[in-house]
Amino acid sequence: MLLGDIADGLDVSSAICDSMPDEIYNLASQSRPGESWSRAAETLQVNGLAAVRLFEAVRHNRPTARIYHASSSEMFGRPTKAPQDEDTSFSPVNPYAATKVYAHNMASIYRSSYGLYIACGILFNHESERRPLHFLTQKVAYGAACAALGVKNSPDRNERGRPIVEGGRLALGNLKVARDWGYAPDFVRAMWTILQQVEPADFVIGTGKLHTLEELCGYAYGYVGRDWRECVFSDPELVRPLETAHVLADASKADRDLGWRPTVNFREMVELMVQAQIQRLKPLIAG
Repeated sequence: MLLGDIADGLDVSSAICDSMPDEIYNLASQSRPGESWSRAAETLQVNGLAAVRLFEAVRHNRPTARIYHASSSEMFGRPTKAPQDEDTSFSPVNPYAATKVYAHNMASIYRSSYGLYIACGILFNHESERRPLHFLTQKVAYGAACAALGVKNSPDRNERGRPIVEGGRLALGNLKVARDWGYAPDFVRAMWTILQQVEPADFVIGTGKLHTLEELCGYAYGYVGRDWRECVFSDPELVRPLETAHVLADASKADRDLGWRPTVNFREMVELMVQAQIQRLKPLIAG
């Protein structure tokens, strides 16, 4: 294991020289779009400039390495066409998305200018049991687990220092938002497959199916036999200043060129996440 700061060019160069990798997966980021409003400069350093430092380190020290760079569906922002594919224009609506557009464009520039193998995956939302609790889908899974176990005030806290579930209720932002949510292991398989292609290219990766936050809550709480409307409420303080539109993946290129399709559907994913949170919470409640 090599430790370092992804935003420090010397650390990145040292890591490349010490490991001399054949494949590099650049997944490092400040990955919370909502939090990027209060951490805009840091988000630019980690998501944007750090990517350029990585490209530079590879160019000078290991130009034969293949780089997978994690781009994001947030880059589409408020698109003028739906669904979105690799040729759809970007229109970011938050600092996180803007930094991702910068890094994505720089990946293309380094690929064409220096002949580096840099492939970008424009990934739509991908979730799993391993998501940290500050992510929306995991909050919902956690809230459903609390409801299943009779927890009224959760031991874990939200971004405001309050219990995630307080008085038996889960506070969320805009309940009308909708996303193309997929299962993270499927997306990791896509990342690896992208780097096995002869020539580097960019790919949109997503399910092509849109689900609302209300639907997510319905599946999560329904799985434990509860009505989500009795357990969840919208808190105005958690609503973003500007919300990404209903972006939807057109992953036909990935299907055609990579043979990639998702294998776990939305409902299955939500239920797996709720199961995992129940198992995590049980010993905490028992103790």
